Amino acid sequence: MTNPPDANLLVDPLASSGSVGDPHHASGAGRVAAAGSSRERSSRGGWFSGLVALADRGWARVWGLLVRGARAVARAWGRSLQLRVAVTTLVVSGVVVLIVGLFLVDQITGGVLRAKRSAAIAQVDTAVAAAAETLSGTSFADVSGIANAVGTVKSELALSGTDAGLYRVVIKSDGPEIQALSDVFDPDPVPAALRRVVEQGKHAMQYARVQSSKSGPLVPGLIIGESVPGQGGLFEIYYLFPLTAEQDTIALVQRTVLLAGLGLVLFVAMIAVLVTRQVVRPVRVAAGTAARVAGGDLSQRIRVRGSDDIARLGQAFNEMAGSLQRQIQRLEQLSRLQRRFTSDVSHELRTPLTTIRMAAEMLHTRRGDFSPQVARSAELLQAELDRFEGLLGDLLEISRYDAGVARLEAEDLDLRSVVTRAADSQQILAARHGCEIVTHLPDQPVPIEIDSRRVERILRNLLGNALDHGDGHPIVVTVAADDVAAAVTVRDYGVGLRPGEAGFVFDRFWRGDPSRSRLTGGTGLGLAISLEDARLHGGWLEAWGERGVGAQFRLTLPRRVGQPLSSSPLALEPADTLESSS
Repeated sequence: MTNPPDANLLVDPLASSGSVGDPHHASGAGRVAAAGSSRERSSRGGWFSGLVALADRGWARVWGLLVRGARAVARAWGRSLQLRVAVTTLVVSGVVVLIVGLFLVDQITGGVLRAKRSAAIAQVDTAVAAAAETLSGTSFADVSGIANAVGTVKSELALSGTDAGLYRVVIKSDGPEIQALSDVFDPDPVPAALRRVVEQGKHAMQYARVQSSKSGPLVPGLIIGESVPGQGGLFEIYYLFPLTAEQDTIALVQRTVLLAGLGLVLFVAMIAVLVTRQVVRPVRVAAGTAARVAGGDLSQRIRVRGSDDIARLGQAFNEMAGSLQRQIQRLEQLSRLQRRFTSDVSHELRTPLTTIRMAAEMLHTRRGDFSPQVARSAELLQAELDRFEGLLGDLLEISRYDAGVARLEAEDLDLRSVVTRAADSQQILAARHGCEIVTHLPDQPVPIEIDSRRVERILRNLLGNALDHGDGHPIVVTVAADDVAAAVTVRDYGVGLRPGEAGFVFDRFWRGDPSRSRLTGGTGLGLAISLEDARLHGGWLEAWGERGVGAQFRLTLPRRVGQPLSSSPLALEPADTLESSS
């Protein structure tokens, strides 16, 4: 008995080309084979990965198209009343037509089948009586007699078509003595359940697929089974009624109902579109006219035709637009008169104010020569003249904004220097209040394009307001910036604001507490002018306050004039209040 060959020789066929005893050659061949298989796996893996990546990109593209299509449909659905009415009408009418069509098809189908079944049963009753006369006297012992009788019955019954139409007769019977008559009894399959009922001598009926002839295809049909007793056995007679004509009739009815239903749905949808268009079109015209009126073209009117409800709506809109135009024109005229009056009064008061100031300054300079009461009066006169001059200046500035003639003289500056100058200008006033102005400035410069005069005026007004309402607590000024905007907040820890007052602090001549004295001698226009200065830069000026906690004003300006703002580098609500509330 020979030993089997070394198993190592069967691992790699390449090893057989060299010396069997050379281990170096064998291991080298193994490395070559391993490298080849690795490259093959790598190529297969790369091809599969590329196919997967291509499929993913394809699905992503398809999904993107579906999402964009869904969004477009959603936008059209939300914007078009006519589309919503048309689609809703189409869906509702489609559901109604579907329900009515199914009901009609069901009723027609049932009626056709009932008529066929009734005619078939009547035909079978007549045929069974004729078959019984022939088969009842046939003995199962007479094989030739059975063959003749069965053939006669099948030929007579199959040709006697009436209202039920032509049909085919299948006769079956069991018994060892008639096995030789297999060519007489049909081998057509009859449902086993039906045969079991007929074998018991009962009448049976079932819908099944039948053959209209021995070599014909299977078609839907009706099978009625009857049993006829013979001498020594039982004949089973099955009447196969093809339902081809009925099926064609039902199919014709279904197609007719379907086409009529689709036509009716489309017709109703077209009517809905036309009717809706008669209503939507005037509404669209009114919406466009209203938009143009809202844009400032007060001469726009709707063309009115007829005297129906839509016409009355257009007439009412035109009357409203006319009344609105007259009111706006009247208000514009009053506004122009008011601005002109304010400007004229401010200018006219300059001359007597200059004369009065000269006299007041002379009295104020020589107040040491007067009695204490007269000297105090000279000081009060000087202070009130300063306040009156400031009020005139503010009124002139407000009139420039109202007239739309205010201009921005922007230049590139370091915002820190503007904040520092404004804070330094309020140090004397801060000393009078007994408080301190604390500034938190960035270490790096904050270059910004601003009108330094207007921004410094905003900061002076904010600081003066904070000192006036800070109750001697320190005033904190913070500066921060990002790539788009720069912000300055002025925080005080005084009386603060009541709920809802933050929306009124920038109104002209508004005061949160009228009974509160103003050491600063404010005119009531400072914050209103500051808001207009901020808007002229394209920035924001906002206020936050809480009663007993203090208030904070935030000025946000774009780093470049005309650059839109979307956020601010500093929060409007102070961080200490957020920490305490959390």
